[in-house]
Amino acid sequence: MDLGLAGKTALITGGTKGIGRAIAEILVAEGVKVSICARNPAEVAQAVASFGEGHFGQALDVSDTAAVTAWVEASAQHLGGIDVVVPNVSALAVSRDAAAWKAGFETDIMGTVSLVDAAMPWLEKSDAGSIVVISSVSGREVDFAAGPYGAFKAALIHYAQGLAFQLAPKTIRANSVSPGNTYFPGGVWENIENTMPDLFREALALNPTGRMGRPEEIARAAVFLASPAASFITGTNLVVDGALTRGVQF
Repeated sequence: MDLGLAGKTALITGGTKGIGRAIAEILVAEGVKVSICARNPAEVAQAVASFGEGHFGQALDVSDTAAVTAWVEASAQHLGGIDVVVPNVSALAVSRDAAAWKAGFETDIMGTVSLVDAAMPWLEKSDAGSIVVISSVSGREVDFAAGPYGAFKAALIHYAQGLAFQLAPKTIRANSVSPGNTYFPGGVWENIENTMPDLFREALALNPTGRMGRPEEIARAAVFLASPAASFITGTNLVVDGALTRGVQF
């Protein structure tokens, strides 16, 4: 299937590892010019270099609205516009103290809103404007991440669906993807495997497939939703979890 992405441009936050990196790599393979951001300058430089010529990236913290806005503007100038935005970064705030609530709000919520708001003038000029918000199955049901992480991931699903309705007259689509637990080197689940093996075994046992997801499996779903091939899909939350969750989505 031709996804219709060749020649498009895309911005991905948290694009140096895990799901964000996999999304960026698949988009590049589809002929998309990408811009990424993450907090580590060396990792941003390495990732951008691996994509080849014509791509862009900056080191920043997405909780810094001014920095996000500046990156979006620089990206649009470098790439020649913006067709797709993928807010992907999370504070991974699973504790329940005030600091976790604050970090989750500033990173998960405001990091997403800042990106969308800054990119909106460019998305309005695109003939294939698309927003794909990376949420989580923890936003759909109560699990061990109940608290700020789950609450803010649920809010992101609501935010994306609201955008879909509001932006439909402008032919800008908005969807969300809710991954199940996703394992990759350097990721949160590898860290849990090494530091909290009992929790890791408990979480792994909940997966009917007997394994956790891989970043590229989540990324393929996100890239499809971002693409013109999904031109009449907007306002949906696509769960990619290997049957981990039990809730029925109508």
